[in-house]
Amino acid sequence: MQFKQFYLGCLSHASYYLGSADEAVVIDPQRDVQHYLDEAAANGQRIKYIIETHSHADFVSGHLELAGKTGAEIIYGQRAKTRFPTHFVSDGDELMVGAIKLRFLETPGHTPEGITIIAQDSEDPAAPLKMFTGDTLFIGDVGRPDLIGSKGFTAEQMGEMLYYSLHNSILAYPDETEVYPAHGAGSLCGKSLSKETWSTLGEQRQFNYALQPMSVEEFIKIVAADQPEVPMYFPKSAAKNLEGSISLDDIAPPRRLSTEEALNFDGVVVDVRSSLEYGAAHIPNAVNIWLSGQFASWAGTMIPIGTAIAIAADTLEQVEEAVMRLARIGHDTAEGYILMKDFTGETRSVEQVSVGRLNEVVDGDIQLIDVRRVAEYNGSHAVRAVNLPLDKLPNDLKKLDPERDTYVICQSGYRSSLATSILENAGFKKLFNVEGGTAAWIANGLSTESTTAACSAS
Repeated sequence: MQFKQFYLGCLSHASYYLGSADEAVVIDPQRDVQHYLDEAAANGQRIKYIIETHSHADFVSGHLELAGKTGAEIIYGQRAKTRFPTHFVSDGDELMVGAIKLRFLETPGHTPEGITIIAQDSEDPAAPLKMFTGDTLFIGDVGRPDLIGSKGFTAEQMGEMLYYSLHNSILAYPDETEVYPAHGAGSLCGKSLSKETWSTLGEQRQFNYALQPMSVEEFIKIVAADQPEVPMYFPKSAAKNLEGSISLDDIAPPRRLSTEEALNFDGVVVDVRSSLEYGAAHIPNAVNIWLSGQFASWAGTMIPIGTAIAIAADTLEQVEEAVMRLARIGHDTAEGYILMKDFTGETRSVEQVSVGRLNEVVDGDIQLIDVRRVAEYNGSHAVRAVNLPLDKLPNDLKKLDPERDTYVICQSGYRSSLATSILENAGFKKLFNVEGGTAAWIANGLSTESTTAACSAS
């Protein structure tokens, strides 16, 4: 058996290639599919099947393009309402890929149509089974049950389905079964995913909080609690995956913009440079989403799908990377770009300040905004910081005074730089981004507060 995990860090997404003899299967492909074609060519194999464990909400899949280039069948669980030719599978169905036997389990709970795939190498009976769990079972967590309200199911109904999928189907397999999920730490499809990208069922049975002995009522309560906000692009991506996305080759490349065109762009200018570069000089009202972090997720969270986008960058390589990463979550509307060396207009700046500098003024007449998620803020935050989570910030501006000095902090300085650009667009003039964020604040032993008590670190 040939086996390879492709892990896309910017989306915390794992996809898989399995091959045997002259056949192969791809599970949960990302939108850009060339590396699967390269893997098949390197092994002298034909991709026979493309399997989607469910309708993904956090990225746009490449199943239709990959099928078009290979002739492979697209496989979904029987409940999926696809709009393209699909091979639907039911609980207990089996298919062969060379000497690999694939057995399908219907495992609804994260989505109604969710399936889990068991891969067995018939040429090596002693080899552990490989279990591809999609978003049903993660390493250290399980899929969130609250993404399907628009499809007629409540989170409680989905949670009950998830409980029985885990206990009646997945946990029936032996401890040595290898578990390969569709996501790792950083994904918003769960709340406490591990950084590990695979495990064994025995390890998960022992250490995964959601697999410990409990009633279905207790499970629903604990799994539904403290889930992060659902990004607004999730429903769009889920629908797109059931409709089928266009080929990346059919997306028009962005055109080079002049300074005047960038200044008057009818859409959103996204500056993909670092917070330091953005802070030093940027196009007025550009939004800073740094390529090095969760770029695509934040672009999908803060910019409605379908919005015209222009990219401000230092290099053409950055532009190309941004276009690809935007397309992975359904932003196919990157219409223009400008390299900052070619921008000749007046720029704006946001001062970057250290936590030491912030500590000197924190008791003065400033407003300090912590844009992390509620659970992060509740755990520990800089003294006097007020929590306005980044994804809700545009709707909470009325809570702030645009005339006061405004310091913005997150965990590291990434989200806070994006927040300063939102505030700049809203007319705030005296903005400061806190370098190193709350992590640096705590590391320097500065005063913190929590939801239960305030403490002063020495």
